Amino acid sequence: MKIVSMSGSPRENVGKKDAKILRRQGLIPCVLYGGKEQYHFTLTELQFRDVVFVPDACLIKLSIDKKEYKAILQDIQFHPVTDRIIHADFLEVIDGKPIKIEVPIKLKGSSPGVIKGGKLHIKQRKLKVRGLADIIPAYLDVDISKLDIGGSIIVGELAQEGLEFLNVPNSVLVMVKTTRVAAAGPEDGTEESAAGDNPQA
Repeated sequence: MKIVSMSGSPRENVGKKDAKILRRQGLIPCVLYGGKEQYHFTLTELQFRDVVFVPDACLIKLSIDKKEYKAILQDIQFHPVTDRIIHADFLEVIDGKPIKIEVPIKLKGSSPGVIKGGKLHIKQRKLKVRGLADIIPAYLDVDISKLDIGGSIIVGELAQEGLEFLNVPNSVLVMVKTTRVAAAGPEDGTEESAAGDNPQA
């Protein structure tokens, strides 16, 4: 996984009133749990830029009061109107203990079905996996180089050593559906139209 460093400050008081004051100061109330103790702390909103608004799964080196912890972002809450971050939960990563995390998928290769004029449909952009933190990748490659019109790739077809995929095995990840262009055949100028329909171009 991609490694991101974040530095927090312990919270002296815990409560809704204190949380509102912190947010007005540009600080986000956070909690770290999963280890021997639970820690309440704050992070600046800017520090979430490289964790929340990136496509990769991240392992966080979290520094709180001169102590370092390994963690993953477990949950994050946004304001319903402004979409600003208002709270975040972190799960402490314990060496040798598997974790559950969502990992984004990245398509690899060119689909023959798309080249023929089919339409690529991505059904799931992230998958939930379980494994040790040092094995879990920043993203999962999904090869579509053999995906023809009418074809699909399901979760159960994926395999990576040390990882357990937690989504339903027969759930579809990506598929290629036929279009009018593909159904018309090459004599009607399929090749020219297919280039415009290819989302990978």
